[in-house]
Amino acid sequence: MLPTKLALILRDDLPANLAANAAVVLGLSLGARLPDLLGEDAKDADGTVHLGLNTHPVPVLTAPAEHLKALHRADGVLKIGFTEVARRSRAYPEYLEALAHAEDPEFVAVALYGPRAEVTRLTRKLPLMA
Repeated sequence: MLPTKLALILRDDLPANLAANAAVVLGLSLGARLPDLLGEDAKDADGTVHLGLNTHPVPVLTAPAEHLKALHRADGVLKIGFTEVARRSRAYPEYLEALAHAEDPEFVAVALYGPRAEVTRLTRKLPLMA
């Protein structure tokens, strides 16, 4: 069993298109911060090369918006939040400007990574995305 764990937690009322977008944004952000989790490239039986994938399972869970805020404040794990401010911004400079003025941004999703026991403690009661 791996000593670390990661999880994506999406707001439970997101339509499928916004949930997919939030998961991709957080996956890219998490992957950039954790390059050591990338597995080696491999070949299939025909010799086609398949670039390495993340070596950790990635449960995609759901939670109410208020719970996402609590997860983003948790200690002992890496947290990456995706907020409504980010979701509505069309360019990164626009996001930075809007976030600087947002006092309590609503979370769309949160990615967690850290010690297995801690991520499990934070997410054990959350349902898998249906």
